Amino acid sequence: MAVDIQPACLGLYCGKTLLFKNDSTEVYGECGVCPRGQRTNAQKYCQPCTESPELYDWLYLGFMAMLPLVLHWFFIEWYSGKKSSSALFQHITALFECSMAAIITLLVSDPVGVLSIRSCRVLMLSDWYTMLYNPSPDYVTTVHCTHEAVYPLYTIVFIYYAFCLVLMMLLRPLLVKKIACGLGKSDRFKSIYAALYFFPILTVLQAVGGGLLYYAFPYIILVLSLVTLAVYMSASEIENCYDLLVRKKRLIVLFSHWLLHAYGIISISRVDKLEQDLPLLALVPTPALFYLFTAKFTEPSRILSEGANGH
Repeated sequence: MAVDIQPACLGLYCGKTLLFKNDSTEVYGECGVCPRGQRTNAQKYCQPCTESPELYDWLYLGFMAMLPLVLHWFFIEWYSGKKSSSALFQHITALFECSMAAIITLLVSDPVGVLSIRSCRVLMLSDWYTMLYNPSPDYVTTVHCTHEAVYPLYTIVFIYYAFCLVLMMLLRPLLVKKIACGLGKSDRFKSIYAALYFFPILTVLQAVGGGLLYYAFPYIILVLSLVTLAVYMSASEIENCYDLLVRKKRLIVLFSHWLLHAYGIISISRVDKLEQDLPLLALVPTPALFYLFTAKFTEPSRILSEGANGH
């Protein structure tokens, strides 16, 4: 098979696009940016992304999908009040919105119409920031080769957030207006207003720090889940097992944090060796047990009462 020979490509992410191919000849274009859904190989040719995402990639996407849902639940709980019966329905609606947004995002992604995606393998951190690696052969002219080398892990998050926002604006105001009768008119929509703030923040976070989050999210999950569990248990004045079991809501919060602990552990281990990594899941209840065993020495209720009194 004859291959059209051209000068070598400069730059880490510049490649040559296939223009023509038959049984005996392959003709490639000039060195430049690869089309969407392709990335350069070691020979500097643009190759289509045909691989399936690894487990770690799916866990990363799951983490990015959880962020708006957790924030929805937090602000719903924050603004609904303890006696509001609308909080449960809003929680369910937020879960429905994010779930539907995730399904629609997968359906509109390539290949269209199926709940799967094809992707390019993430090789290194610079794959997320190809705009920083445009070459300048003569130190004057820049060859722009910016493309999504981690296709579609970068842009699919933006699509998901867009669908989340659209579904929220379509569904949540109607629900809140119907069932949030116990709240004042100014308080009913505060959880929706909060979402209008945190969605742009999440978008900027993904745009600027997507690559860093890809490598750091397992540790972020573990640290934040440990901190929030400790804060919740101390704020709720839970000092023994009875205090934990007396309300169903506390058990739900505890099991939710345990799921996050397990998610973080699986993400760190990547389940490369299943028989070695599964025993690590036995560590999931450890932080809660450690807190219960040591709460009598720290007395969270006394610390909270002194803080409230200004001492």
